[in-house]
Amino acid sequence: MLPNHAPLVVAEQFGTLESLFPGRIDLGLGRAPGSDQATARALRRTLNSDPEAFPQDVLELLEYFGPPQEGQRVQAVPGQGLNVPVWILGSSLFGAQVAAALGLPFAFASHFAPAMLLQAFDIYRSRFKPSQYLDKPYTMAGFNIFAADTDEEAKLLATSMQQSFVSLRSGMPRQLPPPVPGYYESLHPHDRAILDDVLACSAIGSPETVRRELKAFAELCGADEIIVASMIYDHAARLRSYQIAAEVNAS
Repeated sequence: MLPNHAPLVVAEQFGTLESLFPGRIDLGLGRAPGSDQATARALRRTLNSDPEAFPQDVLELLEYFGPPQEGQRVQAVPGQGLNVPVWILGSSLFGAQVAAALGLPFAFASHFAPAMLLQAFDIYRSRFKPSQYLDKPYTMAGFNIFAADTDEEAKLLATSMQQSFVSLRSGMPRQLPPPVPGYYESLHPHDRAILDDVLACSAIGSPETVRRELKAFAELCGADEIIVASMIYDHAARLRSYQIAAEVNAS
């Protein structure tokens, strides 16, 4: 969340990571503060609502990763010359426009904000300008997978995220809670409708269910990559969900 941090600090942090793990680091940049206003103020000291600030911060950060320029007074150490791959993250149309204008890859947060996914991809692809970083549009889409050996078990695992989101929307965010049998059915129809919208880009079920729904999502959005989120309370169950996802993807 770039507005929370000085570009130079981000460049040196990710330059350090790239130096430790060469070729394994990507940097995703988002415009939203990713927190409440009090936390955002504590991180940034000031709240800059100027939408032009984010593209300018991205350009400044890209310069720190590029080769040193003559007369450049400030350099990222480490960071300068490492060319860490930079993605623009988005959950609205703004990020799509920034990524297209700067010729950067674009990742959309459809795993929790699916409403504008297709429109954002259309804007990004139609307005994309080739750059030194990318010669044609390149997209990634977020997708929730709650996978288990049976549909019933997967639906139970998904109730942890459902509870978490309802708590967040109620102004009472909390850590991911244990699953609760029958939680979704116990909700008011209004809350169920909100969850259905938020989790529209999700697969909840057995390997066969996940295979079918993941394939349908990939065909719908045409993303070059899909990034999977599995907000599952139990660590072993979460690992099993990722294992199923990997097996389904390979089959």
